[in-house]
Amino acid sequence: MSRKYRGSIGISLVSDWYEPFSNARHDRDAAQRALDFIFGWLVDPLTNGDYPHSMQSLVGDRLPKFTKEQSKLVNGSFDFLGLNYYTANYAADSDHSKADNKSYLTDSQTNTTTERNGIPISPKAASDWLYVYQRGIRDILLYTKKKYNNPLIFITENGNFLLNFSIMFS
Repeated sequence: MSRKYRGSIGISLVSDWYEPFSNARHDRDAAQRALDFIFGWLVDPLTNGDYPHSMQSLVGDRLPKFTKEQSKLVNGSFDFLGLNYYTANYAADSDHSKADNKSYLTDSQTNTTTERNGIPISPKAASDWLYVYQRGIRDILLYTKKKYNNPLIFITENGNFLLNFSIMFS
């Protein structure tokens, strides 16, 4: 909190939740990388001053580097996180490392989908891309609490109904 102005500053970020396509280690790792590339890309610098290790490793020299001064400035520079959560996807490992045209779309080396064996991850909503995966909001909140040292979180947008949603955070 700013002592001078008695205000708080934060950022609202959007993130899907990712479930591993299978129980295999490579798909569990892919789900983590998918989160790193959509959520960690922005939250990790705010909480530890640098990008997620998976991004640094896979993107390499194409990823901008923080100077020590920049890292120090951005680390801890928020009072709260806003979360926009709408849906979830499955994430499967996909080796795009040999791709000629490396890009943000292939760097995470994941394939995401809303179906596994022809079965959707959850009921479909009115939009083609939106599946009502209520457990995902719980999972991303718990993930954020654990990974990012329990920051204050406001749910700033949500595409699911939260009528039967209750969770205790201590």
